[in-house]
Amino acid sequence: MDGQAKAEAVILEHAPDAVIAIDAERRILSWNRGAEDIYGFSAAQAVGRNLLELTVPENRRGEARADFDALFSGTDRASCSFEGLRRRRDGLLIFVSTTVRRIPPGTDAGGMAAIVSDKDITRFRLQRDSKMLESRFRDLFELMPDAIVVLNATGRIVLVNTQAEELFGYPRGALLGEPVERLLPERLRTAHFAHRSDFSRHPRVRAMGIGLDLHGLRADGVEIPVDVSLSPLETTEGSLVLSAIRDATERRRLETMLRDRNTQLAGAMQAKDRFLATMSHELRTPLNAVIGFTGTLLMGLAGPLTEEQEKQLKTIRGSGRHLLSLINDLLDLARMDADKLDLAPERVDCREVLEEIHAALRPQSDAKNLSMILELPPARCIVTTDRRALTQILTNLAANAVKFCDRGSIRLSLRETRETDTRWVQMGVTDTGIGMKEDDVSTVFDAFSRLEAGRAAREGTGLGLHISKRLADRLGGRIEVESALGKGSVFTLSLPGD
Repeated sequence: MDGQAKAEAVILEHAPDAVIAIDAERRILSWNRGAEDIYGFSAAQAVGRNLLELTVPENRRGEARADFDALFSGTDRASCSFEGLRRRRDGLLIFVSTTVRRIPPGTDAGGMAAIVSDKDITRFRLQRDSKMLESRFRDLFELMPDAIVVLNATGRIVLVNTQAEELFGYPRGALLGEPVERLLPERLRTAHFAHRSDFSRHPRVRAMGIGLDLHGLRADGVEIPVDVSLSPLETTEGSLVLSAIRDATERRRLETMLRDRNTQLAGAMQAKDRFLATMSHELRTPLNAVIGFTGTLLMGLAGPLTEEQEKQLKTIRGSGRHLLSLINDLLDLARMDADKLDLAPERVDCREVLEEIHAALRPQSDAKNLSMILELPPARCIVTTDRRALTQILTNLAANAVKFCDRGSIRLSLRETRETDTRWVQMGVTDTGIGMKEDDVSTVFDAFSRLEAGRAAREGTGLGLHISKRLADRLGGRIEVESALGKGSVFTLSLPGD
């Protein structure tokens, strides 16, 4: 090798830019020190590798391959130049300006097909993007209430607003050009780098406050919880990422407080359920004894009673039954609130259920001189449901009808309807009682709602209709009501049929 050739080899080896020789398959034949400095791979690590697979991010290889193919497939071009995104050995992304010069065909170049020269222009692109954003968006970003941090495709910061300076405690100049990971605690940087790479491959809007547990790092080393939204920002100079960052310290404090309160409330609810279950048992046992022995006395088994004694015993029995009904309703409500009400679906003939309820309530309606009518279809009407719950709902509806009806009639009816492709079984309870005002109709299913009849509220717990509606919901059905003051009411239970 003569002196000039040696000088050229030294210049090539020590050139500040990456100078890379490749063959027709884009395999690396030579790799100078400038390439080692820019990409972080030694010559031993690079030679023999495919240049595009080694240095180009996966989502940008199609674009880079097209640039190379355009040069190698043509005959009228000896070189081409373009800018692109490249990946270093440590994973960091950089911008390079690439010039590819093709070796003329027939030249004895030892298999060499082209010389590639890459110049790192990351700093230049940062300055260009920063100036562009300053001139176009600076005033807008300053008006935003959140901290704004704009990143370029390499993940470096190209613009921050005043709110970002105040949130993180850095002067503006200290952040420009820095990887965004500088604003994260060190333990989170590796994972964030992977997330950022994924976002670069699939840019999309990510709303703020979507449940991610994110933290930022201030200049003084203090960690702060943050909420972050991401938005791709397309400009004539390329794609950027706009990050809006909000201090989440207060929000997370409130969430923690609410979570603690909810835990306390759940504990209180469990204690209430245990109390109700225990007390209902403790109260029902002596109450059943009171009601039972009162009935024994009224039957005269312990001897004859005076008229006044019989009257007082009936009052005791009525009050005991009312108290027992209240305890049972409270226990049912507690079970439903705790989601511990077990249902056992089975095939139930609705005709039989209505016939049983009619027979059970007939004495009460007869005592008030009410006509209780039963309107049933001739054929059996089967639904798959919980028989006990169904009986409880219809008993509540029918008993209320007897309670709030002083004259006329009560009708229990059964019919089938069809809505679109669903068969429904409808069981109705119609009375000619006191009816309800429009305001009462809207609240009749609320817990402890009691209707006024004349001046005084009629005896009741205010839970029957509320429990009935919740049971109907559990059975997959619904209860509807129509009523007019002074004219009566119609309650309809609808269940999906088989």
